[in-house]
Amino acid sequence: MPQKRNIVIRYFFSPVASSSRSTGLPHLGDFDVSRRLLTITAFAVPIGAFSAGVAWCLLRLIGLITNLIFYGRFDTALVAPGEGHHSFLVILLAPICGGLVVGLVARFGSEKIRGHGIPEAIESILTGGSKVQPRVAVLKPLASAVTIGTGGPFGAEGPIIMTGGAFGSIAAQLLHLSADERKTLLVAGAAAGMAATFDAPLASIMLAVEMLLFEWRPRSFIPVTAAVAVATVIRIPLLGSGPIFPMPTGSLHLDAGSYVLCVVSGAVAGLLALLATSLVYLSEDSFARLPIHWMWWPAIGGVIIGIGGLIVPQALGVGYDVIGAELNGTATVNLMVGILIVKTLIWSLSLGSGTSGGVLAPMLMIGGALGGLEAEIFPHVAAGFWPLIGLAGVLGGVMRSPLTGVIFALELTHRYEALLPLVIGATAAYAISILVLRRSVLTEKVARHGVHLTREYSVDPLEVLFVGDVMSEIEAAVATANGVGAGFNEAEARLDGAATALDDAPIVYTDDTLRHVAYVMADSGRTELPVAERSRPEAPVGTVRLEELLKGRLHDLDEERHRTRELRPLEMLGVGRAATPAGRR
Repeated sequence: MPQKRNIVIRYFFSPVASSSRSTGLPHLGDFDVSRRLLTITAFAVPIGAFSAGVAWCLLRLIGLITNLIFYGRFDTALVAPGEGHHSFLVILLAPICGGLVVGLVARFGSEKIRGHGIPEAIESILTGGSKVQPRVAVLKPLASAVTIGTGGPFGAEGPIIMTGGAFGSIAAQLLHLSADERKTLLVAGAAAGMAATFDAPLASIMLAVEMLLFEWRPRSFIPVTAAVAVATVIRIPLLGSGPIFPMPTGSLHLDAGSYVLCVVSGAVAGLLALLATSLVYLSEDSFARLPIHWMWWPAIGGVIIGIGGLIVPQALGVGYDVIGAELNGTATVNLMVGILIVKTLIWSLSLGSGTSGGVLAPMLMIGGALGGLEAEIFPHVAAGFWPLIGLAGVLGGVMRSPLTGVIFALELTHRYEALLPLVIGATAAYAISILVLRRSVLTEKVARHGVHLTREYSVDPLEVLFVGDVMSEIEAAVATANGVGAGFNEAEARLDGAATALDDAPIVYTDDTLRHVAYVMADSGRTELPVAERSRPEAPVGTVRLEELLKGRLHDLDEERHRTRELRPLEMLGVGRAATPAGRR
């Protein structure tokens, strides 16, 4: 009887042996990089330098407007609106006039200037190909300077991030770059601007990673770091160096109870972050129901600011002086109560009006006030310790970026001895925030425009599985007398099809990752690809199909959901029954 080929088809984790896999997978590495990285880094360096200049100009412009409006003098020094005595009309009308200017600029210039900067940068990255209009680079800092200079309770960092990012994007648009490369330069400009403002290079890099890049890859991390380093160096002759908010020196008197109270402080900060975030979007929803054009909303927000300024003048403006007083232990209880209540209300309610201003400085002030009040009942650790824990906690809860919050607090104060308490407090606030609220104040606005953003980072399961693990392997062997009937014909047809497909389809190899296969399928428009050994590309050994890629995802889900007890105490001591199969535990 003539012999037939016996075709054996094996699916999912078939034990394919590949010579390249047994010799260390030389075609794969820890990172996917090319020399293009050096080119983008070279572009990022002048962007970082320029962003430092932008930060200096914006701070000086804020100082100029503040001095003109509240003190009637021509000076660019950054001062607080609430430092001196002002008439009732100045405090009430200045924010209203500032809101009118911002509304007009947004209406007839660019609506993109509305908001606090970071959500706009995120949306540009996610949906706009990292392309920012040139006029935004000019109008955003002008609108922000007017808002803050007329008493708006906002920070300069959000507008600087957006403005630096806008200039980075503009530079990238003048070059022949991909969307990912434009994103890198946009974020390089944004992070450099923040670093130049606060002399906080590491926190700026962490903010870029946690909030803007949506990846941690050398292709973006190295250029962004280069831009931040250049901006920080250039800041020294422009704005000086050293901690922005120096704290009293001395050792920290910490015990076990103090660490527990750091958790309590962080949890309370997380709840405060929830309240502030909810108020922002309650305000935004309320303004959206008004029967007037949005151009007038910032002026209405200015009314709220003015009333708050009449109650607590120190709540107006950026408030660096108040933050400094909180951290060195000289702020009074009445001031901290006023800041905690009034600053939170006027910041959140006026921000919902669509005016232009940042988030970080207000959160520093509010968090510092919370910690200052906690210091009245918590045991003494050091001057300014609990305000420091409070501001890091509020940052961790509002921004959902605990590492940025911790590093930011350390770089602003140089109180590096407080590292562990800051980590505990910021993480506790972060935990409360993510468990109770679905989105942060920075991402909710993006979501309301119909864009979903996930901020979870993990290794792609398709990156750790290989084609040889999941492919439909087709083997030819010596036939038996019985044959395999229709199954033989089907498998033989697939083998012949795989060989034919080599003429016009991309080849993937048994030691390619499933992620690579997914990219090849997307690029070629095919859902089935021939598979070969890397040493013999002309001889197909099987095919890989789209549904087999899904098996890789199924493996990841199985590892996430399937729970087993792998060790039992008695069995570890050699006592008791032998372990049962995992599926029966």
